[in-house]
Amino acid sequence: MKMVKSTLAILTTAAALSVSGFAQAGATLDAIQKKGFVQCGISDGLPGFSYADKEGKYLGLDVDVCRAVAAAVFGDATKVKYSPLTAKERFTALQSGEIDILSRNTTWTSSRDAGLGLSFTGVTYYDGQGFLVNKKLGVSSAKELDGATVCIQAGTTTELNLSDYFRANGLKYTPITYDTSDESAKSVEAGRCDVLTSDQSQLYAQRIKLADPDSYVVLPEVISKEPLGPVVRQGDEEWFDVVRWSLFAMLNAEELGVTSANVLEQAKSTKNPDVARLLGLEGEFGKDLKLPKDWAVQIIKQVGNYSESFERNVGAGSELKIERGLNALWNKGGLQYAPPVR
Repeated sequence: MKMVKSTLAILTTAAALSVSGFAQAGATLDAIQKKGFVQCGISDGLPGFSYADKEGKYLGLDVDVCRAVAAAVFGDATKVKYSPLTAKERFTALQSGEIDILSRNTTWTSSRDAGLGLSFTGVTYYDGQGFLVNKKLGVSSAKELDGATVCIQAGTTTELNLSDYFRANGLKYTPITYDTSDESAKSVEAGRCDVLTSDQSQLYAQRIKLADPDSYVVLPEVISKEPLGPVVRQGDEEWFDVVRWSLFAMLNAEELGVTSANVLEQAKSTKNPDVARLLGLEGEFGKDLKLPKDWAVQIIKQVGNYSESFERNVGAGSELKIERGLNALWNKGGLQYAPPVR
């Protein structure tokens, strides 16, 4: 009899925990809707990805992810507050609830995805680690860097990748770590180190900050896979889905030819069923996400599709002039691919 009672108690407790879990499923979205804005963690100043202009307005590819989420939730892309974070601060800020989403050139790895209580919702930018050197060093390949002094930003995957690469190639180096990307870039400019290593996108962004950008070159080697994307806390699938599908909406819009300039017209008269579903003319896909019917329309109208964001921030329309490369759509030779709204 005692065994039966014990079993019933265990089952009752499990059921209560299950119900409690479901009750908490939408806690993040509910809290965000109540406070009226999304708190977004971004980098501490990286041109093209997240930085403040002269008027203090935040811009960049990572910032656009935050704006897209706000547009989906509130119909207003401006309802975001930003928390500039160093690499060391970023995960603690998300884990503690200080921010709702981390959109800060952060690499998706197994330990971060499974060991920190966090979940990556997608890939905003496919990147890889590289090396920046002064041309006067006379180096054309990373394999010529034996004995170099290397500037690195602390708390990043960069440190581990650098160690692996130099060990695998029988090279020696002396690391110098800094808390911020700006500090590491200033150090290579001042000659305190021979090389700056980071994600290639960050190297291009830091190079344009230097007094004489043309004196520096990014070496051809890419020594790692660095899929960068937005991150949320584990345990709230509803919020995870909102962030994930905000990015997917931008990618699908590009693939379907929907832009900030034509989205309102498309939302009235499209004959394409894929576009109709994306823009809320068919189905209840917004309801599935607990978002308004026109959630994707608001993202595209206010932020743009993925191509618009890429070109404006890091591509042809920016100072960085980065080619799409791996970040082209899947049907144009790249890796960017979003599941359909269906």
